[in-house]
Amino acid sequence: MPILAVALNPTIDVWSQAERVRPTVKIRTHSERQRPGGGGVNVARVIAELGGEPELLVLAGGATGAMLREALATSAIRTHAVQIAGLTRISFMVREEETGLEYRFVPEGPEVAPGDIAKALAIVERFRGDFVVASGSLPRNAPEDIYADIGRIAAKTGARFILDCPGATLRSTLGKAPVFLVKPSIEELETLAGRRLDENGVAQAASALVKETAAEFVAVTMGREGALLAGAFGVLRVPSKHVVAKSTVGAGDSFIGALTWLLAEGRSIEEAFRFGVAAGAAAVIASGTELCRRNDVFKIYNGTEPPPGVPSTSIESSGP
Repeated sequence: MPILAVALNPTIDVWSQAERVRPTVKIRTHSERQRPGGGGVNVARVIAELGGEPELLVLAGGATGAMLREALATSAIRTHAVQIAGLTRISFMVREEETGLEYRFVPEGPEVAPGDIAKALAIVERFRGDFVVASGSLPRNAPEDIYADIGRIAAKTGARFILDCPGATLRSTLGKAPVFLVKPSIEELETLAGRRLDENGVAQAASALVKETAAEFVAVTMGREGALLAGAFGVLRVPSKHVVAKSTVGAGDSFIGALTWLLAEGRSIEEAFRFGVAAGAAAVIASGTELCRRNDVFKIYNGTEPPPGVPSTSIESSGP
């Protein structure tokens, strides 16, 4: 089933390693890797990795935008690129070998014009499929409620809208457009709730979002505490997967991409949620800017026990 991933503020992710990160002095890095990135781009990459055929909407500009389009052209992702005047951003991640810590430097991104936004919305209007996934931050000058516009367009065309975005943009969307599933972080959920949340508080706040907004499901990933899905059925908790983490880059995008892909394959929201958790775990065992790998996702998913009441049907990998 067709899926459109939306990346209004994509990036080229550059990852490297350094023995030690210190101020002032030049930090010599090595093992550099470059990948197209940003929330929606990563979601599309995950769906393609799992065997889907996603479509991707990006705003891209300048020499870096050309690099982004060239990198995407070699993938199995059908890309709709809106040319903008500003330069597509480059994000830098450096792993310090001495400590194993990762340092991330993420620019705010280029400015966009009203005409750029209009072209992007027109692409969403022309899309005919089952899911529209908006993921990531917004470029400068983009309307803060742009995702609400996308959600309303998706509803008109019969697509289900999945949303994963930062706090201010999230608050500008919830309640203003139909949302099939939203994935706030713990911090964003606490901001919406106006208080610090323990595990029970997270469940209560997520359930409240379902009741008070147009979100059908709320998914919250909680690191070592596992993940939680709230909906009209109640609350489903899934324990964390015990893996040796190499990098946390792209874990959330892997979660959303895998969940959406399995939903598009006709599986239930409960199964898709557990599959997303497995993909998030698979992402952290990959290094650098790599996302989850297909075989790792299936291995982790099929090697875990389902929660009570959730079918234990195995999902088989049908390809390399």
